[in-house]
Amino acid sequence: MALDELKSAVPDYAKDLKLNLGSVIGNSDLPQQQLWGTVLACAIASRSPKVLRELEPEAKANLSPEAYTAAKSAAAVMAMNNVFYRTRHLLSDPEYGTLRAGLRMNVIGNPGVEKVDFELWSLAVSAINGCGQCLDSHEQVLRKAGVDRETIQEAFKIAAVIQAVGVTLDSEAHLA
Repeated sequence: MALDELKSAVPDYAKDLKLNLGSVIGNSDLPQQQLWGTVLACAIASRSPKVLRELEPEAKANLSPEAYTAAKSAAAVMAMNNVFYRTRHLLSDPEYGTLRAGLRMNVIGNPGVEKVDFELWSLAVSAINGCGQCLDSHEQVLRKAGVDRETIQEAFKIAAVIQAVGVTLDSEAHLA
């Protein structure tokens, strides 16, 4: 199992990450599609080759081809949106908020999977990329769709752990 290989690569000083990785993925209450779509989208968003290489095959095995593509689409479109909306939000000139974005993001309207799943994956990627406006937007859509706070938190816990493992492993690779 690639998850075990990834956990074994985490250094002893980051034992908490190793334990958390096992629990947020191995003991998740999320349905398989939500879990593995979140894992894949976050592995991509982490920008860690090792994390993506280890987690992608298991994600692919646990997702339908449509969900696999949609999770990758969520990571891609949120990479763009998180930069755009975070920047617009951080600029002190409120006029930027009135301008048309002019960016294509059709996949959000037609992701090829259940809207809730795509929104959950988008929220998790937004957590990694630090876009508060996107986090609020996706959280509101999920809550209006009846998704409970525990499920939403589960997604950003996965995001937090995958990101931390990626940073740790990549820094170790550079120090070696």
